[in-house]
Amino acid sequence: MVDIVRSRAADIYFLHARGGDEGGEHGFFLFRRGTTLSEHQYTTLDLIKLFTIIMPEVTDDTPVHLTEVDVDLDVQEILLAASQHDNAKLRTLLRNQTTLPDAANVKDSESGFTPLHAAIAACERDTESNDTQNGTSIEVTESNPKGLDTETLKSAVLTVKFLLQEGAIWNDLDTNNETPGCLARRIGALELYDLIVDAGVRAELLLNRLDAYEELSDDDEEEEKEEGQTETETEAEAETAPELVDASVETAASTATPANPDVSNPQYLESQLNIQNDRILDADQNGVMMAWESDIMRKSAKALLPTPGLKVLNIGHGMGIVDGFFQEQGPAAHHIIEAHADVVAEMKRRGWDSKPGVVIHQGRWQDILPGLVAEGEQFDAIYYDTFAESYGDFREFFSEQVIGLLEQEGRWGFFNGMGADRQISYDVYQKVAEMDLFEAGFDVQWEEIVVPKLEGEWEGVRRAYWVVDDYRLPLCKFMD
Repeated sequence: MVDIVRSRAADIYFLHARGGDEGGEHGFFLFRRGTTLSEHQYTTLDLIKLFTIIMPEVTDDTPVHLTEVDVDLDVQEILLAASQHDNAKLRTLLRNQTTLPDAANVKDSESGFTPLHAAIAACERDTESNDTQNGTSIEVTESNPKGLDTETLKSAVLTVKFLLQEGAIWNDLDTNNETPGCLARRIGALELYDLIVDAGVRAELLLNRLDAYEELSDDDEEEEKEEGQTETETEAEAETAPELVDASVETAASTATPANPDVSNPQYLESQLNIQNDRILDADQNGVMMAWESDIMRKSAKALLPTPGLKVLNIGHGMGIVDGFFQEQGPAAHHIIEAHADVVAEMKRRGWDSKPGVVIHQGRWQDILPGLVAEGEQFDAIYYDTFAESYGDFREFFSEQVIGLLEQEGRWGFFNGMGADRQISYDVYQKVAEMDLFEAGFDVQWEEIVVPKLEGEWEGVRRAYWVVDDYRLPLCKFMD
């Protein structure tokens, strides 16, 4: 079978020949009509005859399928250079491009491939040969578990590095819902996968820092604005003496919304929850907590409270799974912060407020923790598992709050579900968290826990929030 695709943008023919009943070998030929090869003009029939030389399986009787598509030639030229790992040509195309403002992130209209996708996909093996591929040796290593062509991988590494330096987006999706990293992992190009992960870490760290600077800038602007308003109001008061503003009303208005609100968080706290025996769902059928997390919670509780008689603080009760395991460890004191009114009501219905040593704090941790610090409360163990909060909220928690609440030899942990709907996102956020924890003065150790298959768990749930194979249980301590 020969597919002939003609571009409407210009007289370009792209021929794709498939030999054999099972797909067999593939051959490609890109030809611009009106040019000459060996002083001959080529018709469609001539092109098919040319294929009989390139691929003996193609004959004059081979079925032909002709279609027309819109093809951006500039985009295709960039993608072709990326797939060929032709860095010199890529450099020229990207840096001299005038029609495409973001040339490093162009996309194929059908596959959704970016140059990063194209460079990585070129490494995929076409055959299942165990020892040779296209006459070249194959070496199976930890970073190349599927025995991809070594020379192709080496050239791909250089191309991927170049594209990232030119601003290629690390997590752009193709039509198969794969990022370049997802593609690299699937085909077994783990060295390329690691390059994409590192690019993701750099991007996330930069974005997090920019968000922090933006918050600081907003605070400064608010202070300047307030100072200007105060001066203006003082002058006005001297002239008109208006009625005084009720301080309590002003305070309520200023604290009703946090400085950098996460839109989903207040929506979640105001929503009505569907609390079942094996799960909690919010009003949009998002999974808040589910029973499959029990093994993770059990191991977390034992790691944080290795002996009886310790003081523990848990932020986010949910279904009470981890708090139940904390109780089994015999704590001397057990404080629980829970922000959702429905969960607090369920806690009281189940008698949590009457358990020995248990203290329930209803509200957001941002409002509760400063009071505990002021009272001098300290804990041997702290666990953090909130819902509908951002990574920025989490970073604020361990950077600003833990230091005042954790005993010097204490331990703390968190439910490590950041980015767990995609393996590369999970790997990126583990590294980002490690760096931010180190900056905040914490060592972290990770324990790998195999998560069982969860296909049936997501029935009735809007979206699976866990798709990766292994859970990485974090155990954090102050650095020595």
